[in-house]
Amino acid sequence: MDRNTLAVLVVNKPGVLARISGLLSRRVFNIESIAAGYTEEPDVTRITIVVKGDVHILDQVMKQLSKLVDVIRVVEMRTEESVDRELALIKVRAGVDRRSDMVNIVSVFRANIIDVGKETMIIEILGDEQKINAFCAVLEDFGVVELVRTGKISLSRGPGAVKQEL
Repeated sequence: MDRNTLAVLVVNKPGVLARISGLLSRRVFNIESIAAGYTEEPDVTRITIVVKGDVHILDQVMKQLSKLVDVIRVVEMRTEESVDRELALIKVRAGVDRRSDMVNIVSVFRANIIDVGKETMIIEILGDEQKINAFCAVLEDFGVVELVRTGKISLSRGPGAVKQEL
């Protein structure tokens, strides 16, 4: 099963995200990740959805989303034609004796330490899914206390944009 990324432009109003996720769950499409945020247009929200499935499933998801009243446009974001990133915040055990090791690992992955407590650190990392997965695997030896990830966001390369055609 392929993982497909969709950029969905919707009208910025309450309940739209719930209707989209509800539609996909009712149709038994598995959402791998979903991220929503403002765009350059104040009345438009962009939702990035990653769904698992073959070409037929992707086609069905796109058709079902396009039927919703508040959906302006649905576009598949192909890996070779787009740039994608994910943000993760990770709280790890970091006693005084292990902090220098932690600082070195954070440096190698170009992450940032954003909070330090007596027993823990919170680290912020930005990158593609593979980078974040690799970083998390290294941190397992230290003891991950909490982890939160945003889900993928994506933009197409080049001058074009996923916008409503006027």
